[in-house]
Amino acid sequence: MQKEKLYGKTLDELVAVSRRLDLPSYSARQIAEWLYKNEISSIDEMTNLSKKSREQLNEDYIFGLTPAESSTVSTDGTKKYLFRVLGEKFIETAYIPDRDRATICLSSQSGCKMGCIFCMTGRQGFQGNLTSNEILNQFRSLPEFRNISNMVFMGMGEPLDNLNELLKTLDILTSDWGYGWSPTRITVSTVGIVSSVKDFLSGSKAHLAVSLHSPFDEERRMLMPVQKTNSVREVLDIIRSYGFNGQRRVSFEYILFKGLNDTPRHITELARILNGIRCRINIIRFHKLPDSQFESPDREATELFRDRLNAKGILTTIRSSRGEDIQAACGLLSTLEQNKQK
Repeated sequence: MQKEKLYGKTLDELVAVSRRLDLPSYSARQIAEWLYKNEISSIDEMTNLSKKSREQLNEDYIFGLTPAESSTVSTDGTKKYLFRVLGEKFIETAYIPDRDRATICLSSQSGCKMGCIFCMTGRQGFQGNLTSNEILNQFRSLPEFRNISNMVFMGMGEPLDNLNELLKTLDILTSDWGYGWSPTRITVSTVGIVSSVKDFLSGSKAHLAVSLHSPFDEERRMLMPVQKTNSVREVLDIIRSYGFNGQRRVSFEYILFKGLNDTPRHITELARILNGIRCRINIIRFHKLPDSQFESPDREATELFRDRLNAKGILTTIRSSRGEDIQAACGLLSTLEQNKQK
């Protein structure tokens, strides 16, 4: 029988483990400290637990860290790691250093159900939800994990389609018994699953980023099928009712497609639908995919789009494009690897 992994369990789950094994009541916090505050990789290294307690744990559990299968390095310093999950499936994790900060981009699913037509992960289809162990393992198993200052859930998959494991992961990251991170260092990106947005906002204090890509219903529906059942208008209503303060931010991701969503009409409509929401728009350059019909506008047109939105009173920035020489777009590297396995 396969042993359970301790890494990725919440304090409540560790309390349940301790009770099941009849360990002392304080053991759960001791185990949590070893899992999340000390750089160890085995139960035997938990030296403030009795030898008998460690033997009991070893019978049914393992620590639970898994190294990356491979990594690639970009000329700009970005690194992309490939992790094996769900047997023969793969996920990607990006490490992005930038002067005095370093960001990790985590995956939350293998593949994705959302079917956004500009996304390589969507072409894979849905292969499975990652556990909190598999999500956090991407962070802890990186050689650079001590340098990481910020975390974004913008890798493979839709985080709010795996809400329970996402909230467990955020609990471990931000609790005093866990990593003790401030939630202001973490951003969760979503296409906008209405019911899950509500639960995420009430269950976590991390920042929210909504993939928008068009302010027009029909156009967004063509780009993102989720619009058919979860309209961005509903998501905006939730955001307005929630009321973001100065510490917790909401932003909107906007991939700019040449000749499709980059016109003055789009600028006017964005200003209208976002009116009254304290937010920012992050313009993202489209990473070309095989057989894709889309292209990015040139730099001059992109900067003009940004400047016109700023003139409308919406703080707008252009996100730096990183790692294009190492299949930077989410899903490209894992698709290549999975094709090798066939």
